[in-house]
Amino acid sequence: MIMMTPDVTTPAQSEIFRQLQAQLRQQALVPDMNPWQSVTLPDDSDFDSDFDILVVPSLSLDQRELLKIQGVLHYEERLLFSLIRLRNPRTRLVYVTSQPLPPIVIDYYLQLLPGIPFSHARDRLLLLSTYDSSPQPLSKKILERPRLVERIRQALRPDRAYMTCFNASFYERDLSVRLGIPLLGCDPDLLQWGTKAGSRRIFAECGVAFPDGSDLVHAEGDLATAAAALWERQPALQRMVIKLNEGFSGEGNAILDLRPLQAVAPGQATHPDRTQTLRNALPKLRFQAAGETWESFRSRIPELGAIAEAFIEGEIKRSPSAQGYITPTGEVEVLSTHDQILGGPDGQIYLGCSFPAHKIYRQQLQDACWRIGRCLADKGALERYGVDFVTVQEPNEQWQIQAIEINLRKGGTTHPFMTLKYLTGGRYDSTTGLFYSQQGDPKYYVATDNLQKPRYRGLLPTDLMDIIAHYRLHFDSSTKTGTVFHLMGCLSEYGKVGLISIGNSRQQAEDIYNQVVNVLDSETRTTNPHFSQGIPPMIWSGRA
Repeated sequence: MIMMTPDVTTPAQSEIFRQLQAQLRQQALVPDMNPWQSVTLPDDSDFDSDFDILVVPSLSLDQRELLKIQGVLHYEERLLFSLIRLRNPRTRLVYVTSQPLPPIVIDYYLQLLPGIPFSHARDRLLLLSTYDSSPQPLSKKILERPRLVERIRQALRPDRAYMTCFNASFYERDLSVRLGIPLLGCDPDLLQWGTKAGSRRIFAECGVAFPDGSDLVHAEGDLATAAAALWERQPALQRMVIKLNEGFSGEGNAILDLRPLQAVAPGQATHPDRTQTLRNALPKLRFQAAGETWESFRSRIPELGAIAEAFIEGEIKRSPSAQGYITPTGEVEVLSTHDQILGGPDGQIYLGCSFPAHKIYRQQLQDACWRIGRCLADKGALERYGVDFVTVQEPNEQWQIQAIEINLRKGGTTHPFMTLKYLTGGRYDSTTGLFYSQQGDPKYYVATDNLQKPRYRGLLPTDLMDIIAHYRLHFDSSTKTGTVFHLMGCLSEYGKVGLISIGNSRQQAEDIYNQVVNVLDSETRTTNPHFSQGIPPMIWSGRA
């Protein structure tokens, strides 16, 4: 979680922000004024609520780190699942982006609404844009445009409006204050708990297992010293993960391979130069982000900080996650569990997920997620949080679970789950870890932001719509199965698209996903086939 800082943040602004957030707690105590009940409760208790929702999908993260993600500007489209909130005939929604969204993309989402006339929903949706593609957070762009701020203000009823975003930084806090509406998000003063070092402190405090590692350092020499101390404590280590403290999606991770350095390993003859040996090895780190270099990576250490952490080895290893929600009144609820699909040289880069996580460790994830959420809530955190784990099967076939990091924001598993919830009106059952539709059918999905192939470049959103219609790849509201697409703005330039394939079984979800991949491959076949840069056709081992 990158803690972006605005030009000026005054104590008066901070106090106004706290007063605005207090309104969230007051409204949550009044049943007909609680617009976020539908986020956490299994029913449609918000159907008669009357609220304006401002969606600001700003990625207020470190912009240099964000540039490692191809087509990152289009990730503002990931919160378009919020448009499904317009199924409530009294909800009004304002959605702001850096560049105007293609009308066909908006039409696609509105046509997903069950039981609501398209025109009725469209009349309650206001789309605004900064017309600014520069690499800076959307919220900052909005703040730099007073007339746009005023236009947003005029579109909202201050006593019946709130703002939601991808992550809450100081920019979102200032925008909340400027508009005079509460932000349904974590106070930026608490974002330290979403960093790598802050996550480790939370894990220790709530008694959740996590890998051995170092404290936060801000100098290359201190990082080598910390790595040497970790190796001394764990002489059997084969690899370490060096992490930028405020990296995300694994893009700020690098692997330090200790196997070529066994001559200076702990337990050998005394080697006073072990720290220096590790410092000399840092330029040879294996970076997970494509195109990353040591010179670039090392330049971020003084600014962002870094930690060294034990790499968890294991023949049978998975990387699940859990997502929780902290209500304005401080209640904690686990929303979902996923098995993450990871890529990159050492499986550190987030590519997608499948829901739900494996039944063998699903309940353990829920328990750890709730304990972490309770600790965060006690510190004043609010709204969504996600926890990434690593699980390893031991010889006795039990699974060892260790927490890796906390995300105090909407992450890659947020929009698939919320899309499922809003489209089906179903509920998550914590006793089974499954999601059930209103008809009582368990629902499964496979989702990705990274179906990317060079051969897909040049496909326009209209071309994708033609393909969806011809092959009937759309989401079927009668069966509550099919595929919902997102990141369609990435397709033409980057050959990249996101999708959520929903089925009534894990196998059906995988089959639907694979059908989409096969169709897109067939429709873009050339005499010079290219290889996938994203998730390959889904092959799932160990179904639950």
